[in-house]
Amino acid sequence: MTREATGNDRGTLLVVSGPSGVGKSSVVHALTERMEFHFSVSWTTRQRRPAEIDGVDYVFVDRARFEEGIAAGGFLEWAEYSGYLYGTPRPAVLAHLDRGEHVLLDIENDGAGQVKRAYPDAVLVFVLPPSRAELERRLRSRGDTSEADIAKRLAVADAQIAEAHQKFDHLVTNNEVAAVADEIVSILSSADGL
Repeated sequence: MTREATGNDRGTLLVVSGPSGVGKSSVVHALTERMEFHFSVSWTTRQRRPAEIDGVDYVFVDRARFEEGIAAGGFLEWAEYSGYLYGTPRPAVLAHLDRGEHVLLDIENDGAGQVKRAYPDAVLVFVLPPSRAELERRLRSRGDTSEADIAKRLAVADAQIAEAHQKFDHLVTNNEVAAVADEIVSILSSADGL
């Protein structure tokens, strides 16, 4: 559903964040089964991996071009990880919103804060685990994460959860993916009259 279909002019910018292992990808997938969203394609300066498609997985650019975009205010949010830059392009997102399309971003806490400062109408939702023990169980169940990485991810999760109340508009607990997706749709409907 677009805003044009509901009589409103602009789409909604929805940001979904949460700690590693909380089930964000599953929640995002469930959301797309309930509403139409445009997924913003991030820019990055890292090299394309063999299975990735430029313009679909990421827009792959060199560092100079990315830094030109930063200087021009061309990103709603950006960050550097492991020596590579990643960012959400402002013009593309705004163009979709202007057409009445809803845009969904699945990004981390700092990026969510940047988006809210750049676009105050964004709706920021933080997905919480049912408990720290359950988050740890989910991380371990992946079977591809070392003990050191699990400890690091849990420490990051503790910090993210501690600041979520200040940074996010809504906190939802992921006990069950379908219920979380329904709750987020309800939040959007009541907040925006969808």
